[in-house]
Amino acid sequence: MHSIILFILSSGCFKAAAKKKHSNISIGSSLSSTGNSSWRSPSGLYAYGFYQQRNGSSYYVGVFLAGIPEKTVVWTANRDNPPVSSDATLMFNFEGRIVLRSGEQGQDSIIADDSQFASSASILDSGSFVLHNSDGKVIWQTFDHPTDTFLPTQRLSAGTELFSGISKTDPSTGLFWLNMQHDTHLVQYPKNTPDTAPYSYWASGTNGKESPTEGMMYLMKIDSDGIFRLHSYNLRRQNSTWSEVWSSTYEKCDPIGLCGFNSFCVLNDQTPNCICLPGFVPISKGNWTSGCERNYTAESCGNKAIRELENTNWDDVSYNVLSEITKEKCKQACLEDCNCEAALYKDEECKMQRLPLRFGKRNLRDSDITFVKVDDATSSSPQAPFSVEGKKKELWKDIVIICLFVVVVILISAVTFGIVIYRYRVGSYSRIPGNGSARYCEDIAPEQTDFVVAIERYSASADDRETVCCILVFQEI
Repeated sequence: MHSIILFILSSGCFKAAAKKKHSNISIGSSLSSTGNSSWRSPSGLYAYGFYQQRNGSSYYVGVFLAGIPEKTVVWTANRDNPPVSSDATLMFNFEGRIVLRSGEQGQDSIIADDSQFASSASILDSGSFVLHNSDGKVIWQTFDHPTDTFLPTQRLSAGTELFSGISKTDPSTGLFWLNMQHDTHLVQYPKNTPDTAPYSYWASGTNGKESPTEGMMYLMKIDSDGIFRLHSYNLRRQNSTWSEVWSSTYEKCDPIGLCGFNSFCVLNDQTPNCICLPGFVPISKGNWTSGCERNYTAESCGNKAIRELENTNWDDVSYNVLSEITKEKCKQACLEDCNCEAALYKDEECKMQRLPLRFGKRNLRDSDITFVKVDDATSSSPQAPFSVEGKKKELWKDIVIICLFVVVVILISAVTFGIVIYRYRVGSYSRIPGNGSARYCEDIAPEQTDFVVAIERYSASADDRETVCCILVFQEI
């Protein structure tokens, strides 16, 4: 799969991009968010200008795919600035700069900041917005300043970084970044961490190359959930949509830092959920990046208990490590140490921790145990392990019991109904007057085809009909 990365970053996917066609935008040109809102590439596939937030009335400036029904943003200018209102304008001013002017803020912000004077601008069919000097040389381009997306023909030089957005509707810098390292590896990290191995959660290889598929559009993006994905779009198919071709991981809890402080990531039906530590509650409900805080006030070192978390990993920032120690002694050591707020235990090693804990993740393949110190008054069962899997098992037990009860009720109802119908039929047959032509089988019912037809109406299948006939009628046709 790593070869797909090399393909998308080094190969073009359609002929227009390879030819580098462009149409010049002259000095003095301008755009408005509600009027002429964008400049198009020659093919009309890409546009540069204003795009609107989903379900909102504010605008950002960026590059987006405008030639397909599903407008897809691939670059955003000044992504961490607040969006602008509908009275904003974008100008290519006479100083050779692209400037965004907002009526509300009453000030200009520079979109493309370059020391050289630009005499023209272009939006290329490759998806890059570029500025040219008077000699036609490119002095600035969006391809050199990526936000969260790479396009075909876009170069990856050492030190290039991509940062995820906060969400699908908020392009501001999110929690994860992708770095093109000097060793030619693409590596993913959580934001605000060193680019060292302990904090990386995915790294690419550099072998192989594949050929692009004609008529397909590709882009690579680090999404807000921290996963790096390759997407494809069929330009020749009507009502086409973006399809995921590849992703850096299919374990959605793999991105380090998906959950905030004092919470850990748990998969529930392939959906990541953030769970607070025992004795903690969310700081902001619905905002899983805000983390969790204690649901009590820690006033003294005494009156504490220990809760266990099984199969959980955390960032190790221990202040003390005890070796060759049992699980119970590790728990007791944390209780007796006023500085210890949690302890990580594995392979007879006890690592004392202070809060906050971060980068938590449930990993059922790992034997790590986390001891969390909580207030004794808030813990009804302080020694019981805190297990999300246990809760799921209890839920499944309830579901199975309910299903069995429903099945038993249905069976009882079916048997009762069958007995009533059977008695009614037998009573009806015994009252049929003999006319000399009807023959009886064991004095139960006449041997007539008409009765078989009548019985079929109460049968669920052919097999059921045969069984009923064997009980009620010996048919002769």
